[in-house]
Amino acid sequence: MENDNLLFSRLRSVRSRKRTIRKDVERQIRAKYERSRELWKIRKNLPLMPLDKPYQKGFVRFFVVRNDVKQSKDRDFFEGILKKINTYMYSDNRKFLKKKRKFGRKIYVEREQKLRYITSFSWNYPKLELTDRERQYFEKKEDYCPVRKIFETYYQFTEPWRFTLRVKPNMITHYKPLDLELEKEYAALDSYLGQHKVIGIIHKTILCKSNPWKETYQRKLIKSRKYVTCTMSATEIAESLEDL
Repeated sequence: MENDNLLFSRLRSVRSRKRTIRKDVERQIRAKYERSRELWKIRKNLPLMPLDKPYQKGFVRFFVVRNDVKQSKDRDFFEGILKKINTYMYSDNRKFLKKKRKFGRKIYVEREQKLRYITSFSWNYPKLELTDRERQYFEKKEDYCPVRKIFETYYQFTEPWRFTLRVKPNMITHYKPLDLELEKEYAALDSYLGQHKVIGIIHKTILCKSNPWKETYQRKLIKSRKYVTCTMSATEIAESLEDL
């Protein structure tokens, strides 16, 4: 009788076995995710190797400080700002044109290039190293982002006239060597981690991000004011209406 009780105590329930299987799967996914991040850093930090014969690949356009600003006493100051907000654009020719449809016809127009704006996150990021004097030359703005479908806050340089565009040949002088074994392992992990179910587990257990569909639904409820009636009491609703 005692042996039978001991046997039944060691038997695991179906729920316990499923929980163990799920934990094992999550543990394997976490290990592969961490290995993928490790390989990504290794690929990124591979040293560049110089080419025996450098070659030209189109042209590059970027901003430089104007000649009259270079002759002033603030030359080093504005060159320091430009290093943080400069942008680079590449093209097959010097004209930097793009196709555009006008009145049913395709025409070529010049590609617009602007200075980089600083996001609200980067504004307070210590690595950017913006001084108090440099911050005075930026203006806080808010604009609608069609990709994320939200209003974003950013900081824009207020005196872009101090810089001018310059075009020069884009010379390729170095290359990054490829490790075939490393690339093969990284591609296999990327293919596995890109599966639909695996992505959901990564967002829930590793990145700890909530369901984006749930966030979108709540955002729509807030806009339609139905969410207010569900989460606020009658007194709170009355007080909020008095403030309007």
